[in-house]
Amino acid sequence: MNISSREVGDAIVVMVEGNLDTNTSPDAQNYLDQLVNSGSQKILISFESTNYVSSAGLRVVLATAKLLSKNGGDLRLCSLSSTVHDVFEISGFTTILNVFDSEKEAIESF
Repeated sequence: MNISSREVGDAIVVMVEGNLDTNTSPDAQNYLDQLVNSGSQKILISFESTNYVSSAGLRVVLATAKLLSKNGGDLRLCSLSSTVHDVFEISGFTTILNVFDSEKEAIESF
């Protein structure tokens, strides 16, 4: 997994490349926690280059959403492949998190 971020307006877009699973989720959690703890209020996670998300990866996303909410921020998700979207849908995450087809739609929704 490779994780990187860039600023788009007042939001941070986080790109997750590869798999978000048991092996990679601690690094992803640390990365996202650092963004939130440094004051980021609007985070968009793009799954455009993500091949797979496990239950450990889902926990990272949920923990980030909770931490952001606690700090007055908000989380958006975008560009889920059909495989990743299925994981989010089966787990019920598509009903509790803001999921968008494109980065542009997600950024505009903040």
